[in-house]
Amino acid sequence: MSDHGLPTVYLQLRSRVPISHGRVVTLGHIARILCDPEWESSLRSLELVHPHKWDGNLLLIDMMHIIPKIQELIPGVRIESMGNKHSLVEVVKKEKKPSLILFLLVWLLLFFGSALTIMNFHADVNMQEVQIRTVEMVTGRRDEHPYLFQTAYSFGIGFGMVVFFNHLFKKKWNEEPTPLEVEMFLYQENIDQYVVAEEYKRMKTASRQGDSS
Repeated sequence: MSDHGLPTVYLQLRSRVPISHGRVVTLGHIARILCDPEWESSLRSLELVHPHKWDGNLLLIDMMHIIPKIQELIPGVRIESMGNKHSLVEVVKKEKKPSLILFLLVWLLLFFGSALTIMNFHADVNMQEVQIRTVEMVTGRRDEHPYLFQTAYSFGIGFGMVVFFNHLFKKKWNEEPTPLEVEMFLYQENIDQYVVAEEYKRMKTASRQGDSS
């Protein structure tokens, strides 16, 4: 796309991008690009960063790093940035095969931990007496061991958890995010903001040290 004879490139940086370990980060990896067709292929393959081991697994790339490289490729280009001004690149190493033993240990820990939590809560509020009184009010007779009511109550807890978390194994009832997914999303957003702030602080410190030298 051109404006008064000058080529124009529109960029929209992605907030977070996973990259396989050992790959070079290109503009096509981290940005959506809108430009003249003749430049599209060159821009998508434009190399930005060669990740090294000492860089860690998170790299911050902002527009101040991208603009000079595009201007070097396309002299006189006009760059219009939309949305994010930076992108976090996560260097992902080869995934290891899940450990069945570790899975079973975590499953058992969560299962018994949840069971003990529910039982301790019921003991604190004296749920046994509440259930006995409930059955007595419904049936008119006192039953010290209302197993039928307790069985239905136990299934009700499980069903309520499934409805609340909107998940049964890999199946979701609708497209709404679960409470856990929302919390994980907010946690990831906070982590990204922290990493970006720390990276800018580090870059500012390095710039000051370079100026002083």
